[in-house]
Amino acid sequence: MALKQAMSQQQKQVQKLVMTQQLQQSIQMLQFSVDGLQKFLEQKSLENPLIELKADYSGGTTASSLTGNRTDNYMNAIPDTPSSLFDYLLQQVRLTLRDTPLRDLVLFLLEYIDSNGYLKISLTDAMEKTGADQLQLLDAITLLQQLDPPGVGARNLQECLLLQIQEDNAAPNLAYIVLEESFNDFVDRNWDKIAKRYQTTLAEVQHILDYIQTLSPSPGAIFTQNQNNYIIPDLLVQKEANNQLSVSPTRAGRPRLMFQQHYFNQMVQTKDQEVTDYMKEKKREFDWLKRSLVQRGDTILRVGQVIVQRQLDFFLRSDHPLQPLMLRDVAQTLDLHESTISRSVNGKYLQADFGVFELRHFFSNAVGGSVGDQFSADNVQQQLKRIVNDEDKKRPLSDQKLVNLLEEKNISISRRTVAKYRESLGIPSSSKRKRF
Repeated sequence: MALKQAMSQQQKQVQKLVMTQQLQQSIQMLQFSVDGLQKFLEQKSLENPLIELKADYSGGTTASSLTGNRTDNYMNAIPDTPSSLFDYLLQQVRLTLRDTPLRDLVLFLLEYIDSNGYLKISLTDAMEKTGADQLQLLDAITLLQQLDPPGVGARNLQECLLLQIQEDNAAPNLAYIVLEESFNDFVDRNWDKIAKRYQTTLAEVQHILDYIQTLSPSPGAIFTQNQNNYIIPDLLVQKEANNQLSVSPTRAGRPRLMFQQHYFNQMVQTKDQEVTDYMKEKKREFDWLKRSLVQRGDTILRVGQVIVQRQLDFFLRSDHPLQPLMLRDVAQTLDLHESTISRSVNGKYLQADFGVFELRHFFSNAVGGSVGDQFSADNVQQQLKRIVNDEDKKRPLSDQKLVNLLEEKNISISRRTVAKYRESLGIPSSSKRKRF
């Protein structure tokens, strides 16, 4: 009897949130950047004969616009450099070296140049793979290291820097010998030891350091930094009369879907019920995609309008200060979930007349002031940067001193926070900022 009761059927009502495929794709569409959305819609147009995609990329820009260099047509910003470092080096070898066994060794070594321009094969392995002796390979490496860009073919950072110094007639007199003989001391910033060894002044050592910092630790990186670096903004901010700002979607940010009405009418008039059902299903898919596309554009526009309204000083003042703003602030204003705001700002860009910025850039936590004021983290970092720029470089300020000076500006933060902000700004510690 107990077994029978245990096996008896029971009914339970369980409430579950089932995410339909359409809901998943709506969320996905909001997450897409303009480029990602374009590819998604292109795929949909291939799958659905009733969809024709009309996209406009005018007004696109490149990542260089993040520093304020505006480009009105992103197609004009395609870099003129060769497609890869390997291609560039190969062109030089073919144009400058005669067809000899030594050139064959240089061509072999090219296969082992990484994206930063470093040679990533040892002499031993190269000798084993080619059958050449050490002297022949050293000659080939020398020829490889004479190619452009300076520093290419180096086997470590020290050699990379030395190659660049060797090619530069304007290099400080002692720069090469200091890096060749005292590289570790230079890295460890043992300035007194270096000055004493070479019977020079600390000011001259400082001059060498300043020069070395202008050299590239990755000479091949120029061939990869511009790849896949195009930014197509979703929104455009323009200044109107009386310092009023308008926010509008770019045409690229709102691609148009066209319905193939003639084809649809032609197909549904057939006697084949299966074809008719298929066409009606594809029409429903088109209708959903169009609604989702409009909803995506409207959501990003509304979020952008709130951001601009809350960050007016950023767009109107020359120093572009940011006010404290969090995702939940915009979510409450628009009565949307924070996750929706997060999807709306991540990978979405806004173009102003002085640059292009990701919408996420405008969000910053509030930092408490000593008298109840509030500052954005960006404001505090800018204040910190100004203090460091104005300091006496012979006696740079410690983190605790920076805390004290910020306190005088009614900004109350800990020494640990100062160190974190300093590092995020690329400002070295006080001992490394000292100049002679």
